[in-house]
Amino acid sequence: MKLTVRQTFATRNGCINGILWLVSFGITTVCCCLQVSAQSPVNKKDTVQTDSVKVNHLKQVEVRGTKTDIRNISPTPVQVLKGEQLQRLNSLSVADALRFFSGVQLKDYGGVGGLKTVNVRSLGSNHVAIFYDGVELGNAQNGQVDLGRFSLDNMEEVDLYNGQRSETFQAAKGFSAASSIYLQSARPKFEHEERTHIRLAYKTGSFGLVNPSLLWQQKIDKNTSAYLSTEWTDANGRYKFRYTNGIYDTTAVRNNTDVESYRVEGGINSNSENGQWNIKVYSYTSNRGLPGAIVSNKFNYLQRQWDRNQFVQANYESNTRKRYTVALIAKYADDYLRYLDPEFVTTAGFLDNRFYQHELYFSVANRYRILPVWDVDISTDYQRNSLDANLYRFAYPTRDVELVSLASQLKLRRFSLQASVLGTFVNDKVKLYEGAGRKTEYTPTVTASWQMSPEFMFRAFYKNIFRLPTLNELYYTFIGNTLLKPEYARQYDIGATYTKPFIGGPITSISVQADAYYNKVKDKIIATPGLNLFRWTMYNLGDVNIKGAEVNVQLAKQVSRYLTFNATINYTWQQAFYSNDGVTYHYNIPYVPTHSASFTASADYRNFGFNYSYLYSGSRYSQLSDDQNHVYNYLEPWYTHDLAVNYHTRIYKHLTRFSIEVNNLLNQDREIIANFPMPRRFYRFKLSYSI
Repeated sequence: MKLTVRQTFATRNGCINGILWLVSFGITTVCCCLQVSAQSPVNKKDTVQTDSVKVNHLKQVEVRGTKTDIRNISPTPVQVLKGEQLQRLNSLSVADALRFFSGVQLKDYGGVGGLKTVNVRSLGSNHVAIFYDGVELGNAQNGQVDLGRFSLDNMEEVDLYNGQRSETFQAAKGFSAASSIYLQSARPKFEHEERTHIRLAYKTGSFGLVNPSLLWQQKIDKNTSAYLSTEWTDANGRYKFRYTNGIYDTTAVRNNTDVESYRVEGGINSNSENGQWNIKVYSYTSNRGLPGAIVSNKFNYLQRQWDRNQFVQANYESNTRKRYTVALIAKYADDYLRYLDPEFVTTAGFLDNRFYQHELYFSVANRYRILPVWDVDISTDYQRNSLDANLYRFAYPTRDVELVSLASQLKLRRFSLQASVLGTFVNDKVKLYEGAGRKTEYTPTVTASWQMSPEFMFRAFYKNIFRLPTLNELYYTFIGNTLLKPEYARQYDIGATYTKPFIGGPITSISVQADAYYNKVKDKIIATPGLNLFRWTMYNLGDVNIKGAEVNVQLAKQVSRYLTFNATINYTWQQAFYSNDGVTYHYNIPYVPTHSASFTASADYRNFGFNYSYLYSGSRYSQLSDDQNHVYNYLEPWYTHDLAVNYHTRIYKHLTRFSIEVNNLLNQDREIIANFPMPRRFYRFKLSYSI
């Protein structure tokens, strides 16, 4: 029987894929057996002696509470917000906190419940991977995760990595994006004889905001604890804004911005000498109005959206001190989205789209320490996404993605080198019409760092990665284009870090990060309107060239026993231009400001805390623009000043916190997205009580 060229190619890729999977799982099985046998007294000497010294050092650091900042040792650029610093920001959600990172453009459509997505270094939100407690939050339908649904009340740390996380021992998903955001929920920590923590919090303020929350943590035994976090948010979202059509100027009220949402998450964590594991369950539901664009004197909209996001995930990681370590991940997610548009009438009535998305994900990561300074890692992931909808002539796509990563890390005294290659094997199937079929790609990454002195480190990385068209881009009725090519991104980065503590000087410590980067995106995917706003056309535009530089400075000062001061300065310069067939056109990519900056300062005096933050975004364009038509697409720069004061004390021996926030202090009018006005000055009040 003869095979066609396409069948032969698919068979060959399937064989390669199968061999890689067999190798990975074979390594897992064999090494697990060896690890079990190595637990006998005869083989205990196999453990590398140098590791025990490192572990003792980390334990001492944890006792003192001065854990080394990952920004000082990471070979890839990383920005971190955690602990008290994260809680101080005038932010309601994770999306609000990410505004203070350099190189980040937050797309905010306004209001408490408005959609919020993030774009890093102008590569697009689909090139950003979001990980929650170590597992990626996926959305195969449109490739975007709404960060507005993740509250800071239960968040311990938020990290942004350009390129990828500096650890090679991770799931293959960790290598598959141009940048990654890691969200870490609060981990239960108990003092001696403590068994229960309960924190009640209540927020209120402008827009009719009502936001109670509860965090409960319970110690089960010396190694295991459980937690439950729940939150309810309700707001009418109404706020005043200024509107002008070039002739008339008026003040209007933003409507259809109400939101009601519920979030419940809980889990069990365990950490012992044999390893660590955790199970997490998450559920989020919301009902919100969708504020439309203010154009042609239209102020009122009726569109609504309902969301339901649920998942259960489990992690296991064996003892990392052993020569061989394995990490396992399993996840199932179920998402529902309903979009109602009473202004768009079909033959069956109002437009009422409903989408059902299911995701199944497994990962196995293996690390083997050849030498105390040399590790080799191999990881395999499998993910299956299916999308159902009530659309006419919908394709009902199913996507199977298999990822295999091979990585190695060499850590010498002052020099560190990492190299990895990621194999991506994709197969799209549809019930109607023709699917996009199979795709196979191999993408490499190389990072290097040199610790020139205890204070100064030089680093660089190169990464080649791509992102698949989303299921909407390929198969949405009347819109999708199955001939779309993936977006390929090449990243080049060179930078340095400087960290130095001082004794008796004008400042206590200083930390500086500086990076210059160049990104090239091939076959950029864009959407343009067709006959009406419901029917769009998806196609590959061409190439995008992005160059930029970032600087991050952190200062700390211990003025006295009772007074401390901290400040952070971020600045980003970047340019993004479109090119085609090797010819560069000075067309500015939408929503990429040339200059952007942020500044935060905080001070603590006894029981009081003060925080000030400033955000600035330079001029930008709402569409692909050149010097000929910039008048119509030009967006003015905007800036905001925010203030917060908090006070903590003990009531009946329990910690109690009060805080007052004033956002957009100078009452500035601004638009982050064209024709979507943002709120003027608004307030928030928070009270929390810990038991």
